[in-house]
Amino acid sequence: MTVQGDYLEKLEAWKVRRLKALKAADGWLNIVGRWVLDIGPATVGAGDDNDLVLPVGPARLGTVTQNADGTVTFAPTTGKPITVTPNKKTPPRFTLDRFLLEVTTLNGQNALRIRDTQSKAPDALTGIDYFAPNPEWRIVAQWSRFEQAKGLTIGTTGAIDTEVEVTHKATFTHDGTQYELIPTHGTLESPQFVIRDLTSRDLTYPASRFVYGEDVTDSTIVLDFNKAINPPCSFTEFAVCPLPPPQNVLPFRIEAGEKRPAGH
Repeated sequence: MTVQGDYLEKLEAWKVRRLKALKAADGWLNIVGRWVLDIGPATVGAGDDNDLVLPVGPARLGTVTQNADGTVTFAPTTGKPITVTPNKKTPPRFTLDRFLLEVTTLNGQNALRIRDTQSKAPDALTGIDYFAPNPEWRIVAQWSRFEQAKGLTIGTTGAIDTEVEVTHKATFTHDGTQYELIPTHGTLESPQFVIRDLTSRDLTYPASRFVYGEDVTDSTIVLDFNKAINPPCSFTEFAVCPLPPPQNVLPFRIEAGEKRPAGH
């Protein structure tokens, strides 16, 4: 098999994994609600008399309480209470009845997100529309660390600004011009770049797409725009997604990766 053939085969395998992850029980297609938590108790269930009303499930699933010490307790109608300590990077999860419950944190504010593991919504997504694969959009960029970490304010689709710390930048050349991208999320092993390019005007999701850096070394990083993906908020209204910083809004078209989902 040629080098290009091997790349295309691996890219197709990646697309299969990407679709499977979206459709999984902890994916983005089966979320039925997200509610910001205030101090004190709130009832949860499908009954109209609940504070947080579910579209399906038992009339009363239980009561969620945002405690004064920052922890969150869920007392199910039947069973023992569950207390979790919110973690922004690894939101705690637990299952009750047919639901997967998750406590997320944004700017120090907790929210309860609930997935219906019996939802039929994932079945409706049979595939994702992509640009034709182009190995030329797999770019080996220069990877360099800032002398000092930089604090940035990043906007979100939920109109909530978040504060992030940026330590590196990726530098590459396109059509003779040098560009810099900064990763605002992710990890050092897999930095997450939130980007927007001119295809957002017609073919890709208007707010942003995500690209994760690969094969990171001390001086290089691979940016594979064939793996540019739609953010969670393009699939559900119950997600809050980061927007690209000004440096990551590119003045050219990147016809690679995922196109915008139907209906957007």
